[in-house]
Amino acid sequence: MNLPPSYPANLPLSHPALSATDPELAALIGAEEQLQADTLRLIPSENYVSQAVLEASGTVLQNKYSEGYAGRRYYEGQQNIDQVERLAIARAKALFGVDHANVQPYSGSPANLAVYLAFAEPGDTVMGMALPMGGHLTHGWGVSATGKWFRGVQYGVRPDTGLIDFDEVRDLALKERPKLIFCGGTALPRTIDFAAFAEIARESGAVLVADVAHIAGLIAGGAHPSPVPHADVISTTTHKTLRGPRGAMLMSREEHAKAIDKAVFPGLQGGPHNQTTAAIAVALHEAAQPSFRDYAHAVVDNAKALAEALLARGFDLVSGGTDNHLILMDLTPKDVPGKVAAKALDRAGIVVNYNTVPYDPRKPFDPSGVRIGTPSLTSRGLATEHMPAVADWIDRGVTAARTGDEDALATIRAEVADLMAAFPAPGLSRD
Repeated sequence: MNLPPSYPANLPLSHPALSATDPELAALIGAEEQLQADTLRLIPSENYVSQAVLEASGTVLQNKYSEGYAGRRYYEGQQNIDQVERLAIARAKALFGVDHANVQPYSGSPANLAVYLAFAEPGDTVMGMALPMGGHLTHGWGVSATGKWFRGVQYGVRPDTGLIDFDEVRDLALKERPKLIFCGGTALPRTIDFAAFAEIARESGAVLVADVAHIAGLIAGGAHPSPVPHADVISTTTHKTLRGPRGAMLMSREEHAKAIDKAVFPGLQGGPHNQTTAAIAVALHEAAQPSFRDYAHAVVDNAKALAEALLARGFDLVSGGTDNHLILMDLTPKDVPGKVAAKALDRAGIVVNYNTVPYDPRKPFDPSGVRIGTPSLTSRGLATEHMPAVADWIDRGVTAARTGDEDALATIRAEVADLMAAFPAPGLSRD
């Protein structure tokens, strides 16, 4: 068997049945476990799930097909599956305080597609934040199906502040009269003003959709305002800050429940992934515990502390900082393209993603910025006192990227590994 280069030969494979059946794949999984254990993961959409979530994801629920909804299935033998789905729904409704929850969407993009199917017809106008400004592909951006099948109009942020100008959003909404208005995105470092969006949606006659995929865990933990009093529909993934499996949920007011359910099934997909539904239920149970509230607030505290430390080292942060879990850096003043910096930091054991910044003159695959976040490092137990060291590593890594100093990157990687060894990652099968 050829082990991947990053897999330590002296460590046993951690999945015995898989190792016996497919040792090559087992070795790759082992190598990924080791990589996640040794590196500082700063991609804001990533996290570590608990061992309980992992176990629920890999149960015999995988074996069961369950088209339809609890009590209204097209297959027999649903006695236990119905209870699993009802449990996940009840926990979602209780945690977020919503009238209705659908836990069947396969992921965030299909969940957003179901919203279109529920409330719009092909060719209708929809409105969302432009992708280069921090929005999401499925908010009507041109290369997405949502931009091809619907007429997408986009709002952005002010070039001087990096913040949304709600007067401009209102003017655009009243001019275009969209069926849907999306708020939320993938690179928004500031608190989303759901009330302001709701007022604009009411005035323009639109359905307001809050896409809280990135901040769902912060909302559940009370570290970010909730969209529930304001939005007609809430779309979210169940991973990221919520620390669940790769899945999604749609939540809504009761008046929209039937439209949402019909759009998910049979409108968009077939049978739900029952093992994922179970893992979502576990994650929601964990998020209802007092310790999760502490976690959510620690994520924000760490992000703010990291932003302050980066600003002190001369980094240009979009909007000047952060209110949530993520930071968007414009590396133009550092004279290093985002992609070059991201790849160098990866070699230093610091995992980030290169990202466009608002009004970026560079192309999306070679942008000016880097996006980082604190959910994963907070899950490992790192706190505000560790953020200056993280900022120092980033600073040294970006400098090494500019100068081509591979020895400096190797030194950083060793330092990162030492700290990570002191803070074991949840859910990994080896220390």
